[in-house]
Amino acid sequence: MPCHWRTSDLQLLLTMTVFLVLECVSAGMENPVSTSNSLTQQMNRQHHSSATTSLLAHLDTKVVLSCPRVTLTNLVVATWEITIRDKLPCTLAYRKDKNETNKSNCTDERITWAYRPDENPALLIHPVTDAYEGRYICNLVTAEGNFQHTYHLQVLVPPEVTLYLLENRTAVCQAVSRKPAAQISWTPERDCTTEPVNRDNHTVTVQSKCYWAESNASTVICSVSHWTGNKSLFIELGQGNKTDFIKISILSISAVLLVAGSIYLLKICVCRKCKRKKLEVDFEQDEMQPYASYTEKNNPLYDTANRVKIS
Repeated sequence: MPCHWRTSDLQLLLTMTVFLVLECVSAGMENPVSTSNSLTQQMNRQHHSSATTSLLAHLDTKVVLSCPRVTLTNLVVATWEITIRDKLPCTLAYRKDKNETNKSNCTDERITWAYRPDENPALLIHPVTDAYEGRYICNLVTAEGNFQHTYHLQVLVPPEVTLYLLENRTAVCQAVSRKPAAQISWTPERDCTTEPVNRDNHTVTVQSKCYWAESNASTVICSVSHWTGNKSLFIELGQGNKTDFIKISILSISAVLLVAGSIYLLKICVCRKCKRKKLEVDFEQDEMQPYASYTEKNNPLYDTANRVKIS
C-alpha cells in the first residue's frame, strides 16, 4: 500500500534521524539499521488525535503551552515546531529512550521547556510580547501512535490613548492598539464622529472627534474599552476658550496701540507744519520792517504828505 506522509511526519522523522546519527556515533555504528527500522515503523503509524487552539495572551505574562495528554511511559519523541514573525522556524525535540534534548534555530531564551520534558513536555514563553505571535505545534510520537496540538498565539497589547483639544471646543480621542480595535465612548454623551484607521505595523487606530461648541459642558471624559482592560481620560473644554480669549485680547490690544500710535504721529506732523508756517510768517515780517522804514525816510511822497499835515 502507498505511504502518505504528512509534513509534520517528515519533520519528526528528520529530528529522529538526528538522534539516530548521534546514537550511531556514540555506539560506534553498531547495528544502526535495526534502530532506524524501529523508528520508521513508529513514524508510519496514523495520527490518533489532532487539535487546534486559538490562544489569547496578555502582554508581559507567562504562557505555558501543553502537549496532548498521553501516557508518557510510552513516549518516544516529543517536538515543538515554532513559527513566529520575522524569525526562522525553531524546533525543540526530546527523545525519551536516550533522555536527550535537541534544538534547531532556537536561540531565544524566553522560549524553553516549561518542565522536565520526560515529566511534562510543555513549552514556556516568559515574558510574552507581540513578537512571539505565531504558530506553535506539539508533536508526540508514542507506542500507540502520533498526537498533535497546534496553537495560534495572539498577544493582547493595551492601547495607547491620547486626548487633546482643537479650535471651537472640539475634542479628539485616539486609541492605538493591536487587533481587535478599541471602542471609544464619551461622557456626557454626544453625537461624535468615530472611524478606524488601519496601519502597516499591525495596529489599528480608532479616532473619535466630538464638537462641544454649543454645549455647556466644561469637562468631558473619553472612555476606551479593549480586551486588555478599560482606560479613561478627561479634559477641560475651558482651556480652548481661554486660548481663544488670549488670542482675541492680544489682537485687540495690538489694534488699539496701532490706532493710538497713528493718531500720535499725525498730531506730531500737524504740529510741525504749524510751527513751520508760523516761523515763515515771522521771518517775512522781520524782513519787511527795515524796508518800510527806509521807504518812509527816502520817498518824497511821504515827505510831501508830512508837510501838508504840518501846514
